[in-house]
Amino acid sequence: MSTRSPRPSYAALLRVPHARRTFAAALVGRLSYGTVSLALMLSLTRSTGSYAVAGLVMALFGATGVFLSPYRASLVDRHGPRRALLPMALLYAALLCALAAACRRPGTSEAALAVIAAFAGACAPPLGPTMRAVWAELLPDRALLQRAYSLDGVAEELLFVSGPLLVGGIVAVAPPTAGVVLSAVLVAVGTLAFVTSPAAAALRPAGREKNDGPAAEGRADGQARALLQPVLVAAGVGVSVSAVDLLVVAYAGERGLGDGAAAWVLAALSLGSAVGGLVNGAVAWSSPTRA
Repeated sequence: MSTRSPRPSYAALLRVPHARRTFAAALVGRLSYGTVSLALMLSLTRSTGSYAVAGLVMALFGATGVFLSPYRASLVDRHGPRRALLPMALLYAALLCALAAACRRPGTSEAALAVIAAFAGACAPPLGPTMRAVWAELLPDRALLQRAYSLDGVAEELLFVSGPLLVGGIVAVAPPTAGVVLSAVLVAVGTLAFVTSPAAAALRPAGREKNDGPAAEGRADGQARALLQPVLVAAGVGVSVSAVDLLVVAYAGERGLGDGAAAWVLAALSLGSAVGGLVNGAVAWSSPTRA
């Protein structure tokens, strides 16, 4: 008779050397993604006076972020977190500040807002995927690694709970552009702390693959086709989530409920997702063996 070994706890996971510091730094940087969407949506709506224009600019911001994500991730693989993530984060933060300033400036053209937003989305550092790569290096034990991925996913969802609430608190006392600037500060500080942690520094760059003719080109084409499907799925999810964000903000505005109501609704949606992720990580799923 065999006995099932106990599943490792989340506390045991965080006792792994360097795990707590690296994970905390990554969460600080990723909190920016929880605050920027609502803060930028409110800033654009107030600047342009149009939900349609705000939605279009947000769509460009999200589209460049999603469709260029494989290329940003490949830069991290090729050059390592310190040489790739930090420049991305600093450029992304600078563009967010420029976008906040453009929203505050009277008479800024819609085209200018769209261009700055598109470039900002293109520079968003892939902190989540890089943190998961760090987990894989830190945790050779498969059960512990699965636990880490579960914790990572739940924590990320909780950032999307706290992010809108934080923005809701900010807009009660300051313009929403302050939330955009906060997002810039969070991603810059968090990324700097992350790339200087020993665990992230231990990630070795993969380097550029040597081109050995048609075979290498065929492999590259196959990898590009393999990435197309998940990128399209992520884009579809991103479009639907962004549409919900815009609809919630528009509904709250039209009904005179205030920006705080939109923040609470978006936080509640993310909380439900976090609970689902926590349950998924706590259950030992099994599937029948195929013959």
